[in-house]
This record gives sequence, structure tokens and C-alpha cells, in this order.
Amino acid sequence: MSGGQEGTVLVTGASRGIGRAVATRLMADGLQVVNFDIAAPESLGAHETFVQVDLADEAALRDALARTVAERAITRLVNNAGIVRPAGIDAATSADLQAVMAVNLAAAIACVQALLPAMRAACFGRIVNISSRAALGKGERIAYSASKAAVHGFTRTLALELGADGITANAIGPGPIATELFERVNPPGAPATQRILDTIPVRRMGQPDEVAHLVASLLDARAGFITGQVVYVCGGMTVGLAP
Repeated sequence: MSGGQEGTVLVTGASRGIGRAVATRLMADGLQVVNFDIAAPESLGAHETFVQVDLADEAALRDALARTVAERAITRLVNNAGIVRPAGIDAATSADLQAVMAVNLAAAIACVQALLPAMRAACFGRIVNISSRAALGKGERIAYSASKAAVHGFTRTLALELGADGITANAIGPGPIATELFERVNPPGAPATQRILDTIPVRRMGQPDEVAHLVASLLDARAGFITGQVVYVCGGMTVGLAP
């Protein structure tokens, strides 16, 4: 363990994709990981506790959080879980918006609220919210883009409210990352996939481990002067777009 990397971190949606890469990296760094997800990972890490919970169910989530914080003090949080309801403005429904906001924003708020007492007691906390470059705008993502833009406002407000308590809050906005889900929708070698690659200055897809590296850095005890920021892991594709 190095750089103040000890203790426990709660990671939502840590059973697959970017969340799995984050959990794996954090365990390698010496942290205990509590994984809140609706499905179990293919194999449980040696330093991982899995809690099965539907993050869209607020009552179930708050109950799982209450049980977890009663057993251990957690001062690091990665709000990674998210869902997408693809639809343009003509087809998006209020049900789509409510479903996406329940997981992408409301669950993140509930997790922060549950962990705040331990963070304040320790005068230390690290919160990382996983957003998306879609927060800057993306076709057929009305509800999803809106939810991720909301995550940015949430993150910045947390930074203002909690900075004096020794708690930082930052967001990470991944661009195209080669997860199993992404490659299932965008097969390698397909013309549509090549069009995506052509928009990325580094001319390749990002890897989940590259997002996990930034997460680990922002969770580090030495990252105490970085807060309220949105950092894009996108191979440069948001250059000229991000505020």
C-alpha cells in the first residue's frame, strides 16, 4: 500500500466494465472494495465484499447502505453505476428520464449521504463520480446526457459544501472505452466503429484500466487539492468542447 491507499472504498456497479477495472485496480493498490451491484462479478476479488442491490430501488439501496456503514467506516466512494435509455428527443419519455436519473444521480446522492458521517469524523473523504463525455451532448442520448450533466453540477456543489471537511469530489468523463458492452454494440473493424476511431486524436479506443488509473489517483490521500473538477478520459476527442 502506498500514497495513503488503505481502508475501504465503496464502488457501485463494480461487477463488470469500467467498474470492474476500477475495483481490480483499487484492490491491487491495497484497498478493500465493497461492490454494490445488481449482479455478482464473475469471480470475487480477495479483498472484495459483494452486496447485491438494485440501485434503482431507493429503499433497498438505503437499507444496504445503512447495513454496510454500520459494519465499517468508509471514506472513499466511486459512484460508477449507470444506465442508458437510448432515445432522441422525439422518442424520449418521462419514464426513461426517471429510470436513468434514479441510477445515475439519485443513487449517487444516497451513497454520498450514507458515507458522509464517517468522512466527516475522519476529516477525510474522496468522492469520484463517473460521468461521460456524453454530458457535452450526444445524439440519441437525451435522458443519459441530461443525467451526466447533472452529475457535473452535483460534483461541483459537493466540492463547495464539503471542502472544509477535508473531503474532495471530482468527476471523470470517459469517452469511447473498449468494454465488452461497447464492443458488442460497436464490433471491432465495423465501419461505424472506424468512424468513432476517426474522431479520437490518439486514434485508438480507451481501455477500462486507463479510467481506473485516474480513479485511483483521485482517491489517493495526496490528491487533497484537486476538487470540483471534471476530467475527461477520451483520447483528446473533447478538446475544444469541454468547458
